[in-house]
Amino acid sequence: MNDTEKPSIAIIGSRGIPNRYGGFEKFAEIISTELVKKGNNVYVSCEYAPDPKNSEYNGVHLFYFPIKPPKINLFRIIYEFLYDGYSLLWASKNADYVYMLGYSAAIFFFIPKLFGKSLWVNPDGIEWRRNKFNSLVKFLLKLSEKIAVFWADELIADSKEIKKYLDNRYNTNSIYISYGASEIQNVKWDSEKLSDCLKGVKINPSYYLVVARLEPENNIDIIVEGYLKSKTEKPLIVVGNFADLRYEHEINEILNSAPEDKKIIFTGGIYDMELLNMLRQNCSAYIHGHSVGGTNPSLLEAMVSKNLIIAHDNVFNREVCDKYSVYFNNSNELKASFDLVESQEFNNLECREGVFDRVKKVYSWDKIVDQYNALITSVTTGNEVNSEMILSKNSK
Repeated sequence: MNDTEKPSIAIIGSRGIPNRYGGFEKFAEIISTELVKKGNNVYVSCEYAPDPKNSEYNGVHLFYFPIKPPKINLFRIIYEFLYDGYSLLWASKNADYVYMLGYSAAIFFFIPKLFGKSLWVNPDGIEWRRNKFNSLVKFLLKLSEKIAVFWADELIADSKEIKKYLDNRYNTNSIYISYGASEIQNVKWDSEKLSDCLKGVKINPSYYLVVARLEPENNIDIIVEGYLKSKTEKPLIVVGNFADLRYEHEINEILNSAPEDKKIIFTGGIYDMELLNMLRQNCSAYIHGHSVGGTNPSLLEAMVSKNLIIAHDNVFNREVCDKYSVYFNNSNELKASFDLVESQEFNNLECREGVFDRVKKVYSWDKIVDQYNALITSVTTGNEVNSEMILSKNSK
C-alpha cells in the first residue's frame, strides 16, 4: 500500500519531534512513530528549526512553522497561538484527520471544516481551573474549551475523570484513551553526574523527590511545608522551574523559616532523561502534588520506576494510582505521610509493586497505540466510534 492509499493523520499542538521538552512532545513522538509502523501516514507539526530541516523522523513526515520563536515570554504566548493556527491550516490541506493537542487556539478550530477534514481534540486537563491564571484568562480558557467541543468531531480524554467532566458538562460522548508509559532501563547511581544539577550538594540515594512545574496547582507550598513539619532527616529534591515570580517569592518565604537540619534542593528544570531516571530510581518516595486534570506523565514515570508514591488526594491521582499510593490534602496530612512511610509498620514493597503492576497493565504504550490505531480504522471505515469499542482493543 502506498502513502496515498493510507489514512493520513496530522498530530499538532506540540513543539515537535524528536522530543526535547516533555509531555505532549513525548506523546507525539511515540504515537506518530508507532502508528507509522502500523501502516498509517503520519505528519507532526514542529516549531521553527534552522536549516537543514529534517523532513522525516522514523517514517513520520515533519512540517515546520516558518517563524523563529521569540525569547520574551509574553511574545512566546502569541507565537504559540499563531503556530497552532498555521499548523491547523497546513494539516487541513494535507491530512485526512487533524489531531490537536490542547485547545488554546480554539478560535482557529473551524479551519478543518473549510477543507472537509475531521478534527480530533485532546483537551489535556481542565485548564481554566488552574490557579496561576487570572479571571480574564480563566474566562478565555473556559470559552476556548466550549469552542473546542463545538468544532471537534472526536474529543479524546486521557483520563476517565476528564471524560466524565466533558460528557457531563457538554452532553457529549468523548473517547477515553490514556497517556502511556514504558519500562525504563536501570541507571547506575553516579553522584558526580548529579553534582551540577544538585548545585554541588552531595547526597546518598535516600531522599524525597518532586518533579513538576513549580506552580500553585501542583501544591509545591504544601509539599515544602509538610516536609518541614515532618520528622524525616532525608533531603527533599525539587526538580522544575517556577512559573511566576510571585509563587517563587511565596516558597522562599516558607523556606526562610526552615530549620537547619532540613535540606531542600531546588535543581531547576532537568531535561536529561538519564539524570531524571537516576533520581527517580533511587528516591525513598516520589511526592506528586498535581491537582488539576488528566493522566500526568511524570506520575506514570514514577510508577514505572517502582517509586513509593505520596500523592495529592484528588480524583485524577486516585484514578491512576488506585489504592497503591499514600494520599494527602494539606501540609499536616503530608507531614503524617512522611512519618508513616518511615515507620516500620508501613508496607513499602506492596505499594511499589502495586503501582508498577498497574502501570504495565493499564498504561502501556503498546496498548495505547493499538487503541489509537483502532480509532483511525473505525473512522476510516465509517464505523461508530465509542470508548467501549476502543478500550476493547488489546484490553487483555
